[in-house]
Amino acid sequence: MKHLFLTVFFFCSLSMLGQEQLDTIKPRKSLRVSDEKKHVAPINQYKIISLEKDTTYVDTSLTIKKEYALNYLRKDIFGLMPFANEGQTYNTLDYGLTSYNAYPEFGFKAKHFAYMRAEDIKYYSMPTPMTELYYKSVMEQGQNLDAFLSLNTSKNFNMSVGYKGLRSLGKYVNQLSSTGNFRFITSYHTTDNRYNLKMHFAVQDILNHENGGVKNLSDFENSIPPYDDRARLDVYFSDDTKSSLEGKRIFIDHSFRLNKDNPNSLVFLHQLNYEYKFFNYAQPTANERFGSAYSSSVNNKTRFNSIYNKIGVAYSNQLFGDFQFYLEEYKYNYFYNNTVLNSDGTIAVPNAQNDKIDSYGAQYSYYKGKWKGTLLLSNSITDQSLAKVDGTVRYTLDEKNIFSFRFQTMNKLPDLNYNLYQSGYIAYNWKNNFKNEKIKNFEFEAKTKWFDAAAKYTILDDHLYFVNNSQNETQILVTPTQYNNTINYFSARIGREFKVGKFGLDNTFLYQKVEQSDRILNVPELVARNTLYFNDYYFSKALYLQMGVTLNYFSKYYANDYHPLLGEFYIQEKKQIGNFPLLDFFINAKIRQTRIYLKAEHFNSSFTGYNFYSDTNNPYHDFMIRFGLVWNFFS
Repeated sequence: MKHLFLTVFFFCSLSMLGQEQLDTIKPRKSLRVSDEKKHVAPINQYKIISLEKDTTYVDTSLTIKKEYALNYLRKDIFGLMPFANEGQTYNTLDYGLTSYNAYPEFGFKAKHFAYMRAEDIKYYSMPTPMTELYYKSVMEQGQNLDAFLSLNTSKNFNMSVGYKGLRSLGKYVNQLSSTGNFRFITSYHTTDNRYNLKMHFAVQDILNHENGGVKNLSDFENSIPPYDDRARLDVYFSDDTKSSLEGKRIFIDHSFRLNKDNPNSLVFLHQLNYEYKFFNYAQPTANERFGSAYSSSVNNKTRFNSIYNKIGVAYSNQLFGDFQFYLEEYKYNYFYNNTVLNSDGTIAVPNAQNDKIDSYGAQYSYYKGKWKGTLLLSNSITDQSLAKVDGTVRYTLDEKNIFSFRFQTMNKLPDLNYNLYQSGYIAYNWKNNFKNEKIKNFEFEAKTKWFDAAAKYTILDDHLYFVNNSQNETQILVTPTQYNNTINYFSARIGREFKVGKFGLDNTFLYQKVEQSDRILNVPELVARNTLYFNDYYFSKALYLQMGVTLNYFSKYYANDYHPLLGEFYIQEKKQIGNFPLLDFFINAKIRQTRIYLKAEHFNSSFTGYNFYSDTNNPYHDFMIRFGLVWNFFS
């Protein structure tokens, strides 16, 4: 397999170098578009626009940041610990990555890392059609593909369509991952910009076969034949146990300006988000790992649908800033097809939880010179006691030096799977009425020409979590619990890239500290990533080559364990993981708009000790060579 990847890499390079004309690899101000008049479309016209109207453009460069983002999630995963197979969940090392939503969410968060939320969808404006193809090889028998096409039928109207698919068998028994993500995206604005529309439709499914982890960890840690072949290791579930998360969403965000000639005119806003999800856990043979079951097989299906409506009016004034007032309505239905009864026929666990939450809010934004500030206030009208304050201030000294501060306080309604859950396993049935979580969050970030730094301080009250209550070493009996004391979390992150000639050294360090009476919020104190690399041009600058070594490390801590039945992580205090290096060697190349990636992942696995884990029962993967490709077409 190693020689196959090298051969593919070599021939791809030759075939691209054989073209009649090669563009320089340096960042270019424009892309040549072949037509009769030889028009030139500037690269900054290929726009990528977020829901909050932050705009970037298509970037075909090859940087160390692009190397970090060549993965299943298509983003930098510093602070996340992957599991052994592509498409599985991630253990969260950096608690600062946690985002908060005051509304009650579906839950099953361990299954949502690859699930694209409405705010994750980007919108596009393209002077000519743009296509992006992503490919990366997987662990065993499969591939990861992501194809995306975006075009404007006119200057005002864009259509985009994308599909990401993954299949990977994995190295361990019953570890197959299979996911699909389809999205159709469109945006439109009138020539006078009075009316603006953003809309998308998304269908997503995430399927994982669940083996419950390795039974005899000593077999893995010794790794003597035959257990160096990971398919020989005994796992808890080998009977086609699987979990799946599926969702469909339609999202519309549009606005209309009342008067086109007056910049201070009123703007009417409307946003609609309808979503249906379900989480299913299917096990052909009930296993004592999760205690006694009602029947010989288990098939749990939790369903959820929600509709969110927001209507508002905004007023923009060049002197005083932007004012926005709005009303929100959030309706949800979280349900099962069964009801759990007590022995006397009374209801022990109902089959549904639903509600309607109405709230009002106001937002003020101020822009003046180098300052930008936003303050949002929201509160419920109905009885659910939902409240949120969110304020940000940003100061831009110049293009290379930007400083920002954010403050959040939130009265958050519990996620729905904390309050209601049904299962074929007897111990996994509950109906609770937890209090709201109270969250205060302070963030500071500095992006300078010398370094990037960020600090975060979070205060958590009435924090909800899952915990294992079993005293039996072979059983896991997890329930949701609310912590009555206060948790104080602090983190500081700093990053700096040094460049000397053709060499570069990129460093990122994260320090975390938690103050709490009990071990509830568990994180490693230190997380680090260091990359030493070399880069240069070849063949009259037609080929840009980048090669280097990356070290990932986190200190020992009581990591949370993954629970496949719940699709969640739960706390444990029996075993620490961490304090092992993960070394990757990579060779990347760029030819025109094509980036080619070849990586020897975790090449130190056989000589630094078999103590590398993603959680206490799931080892990280061994050494393997993987090939990747990202290719942009402009036509």
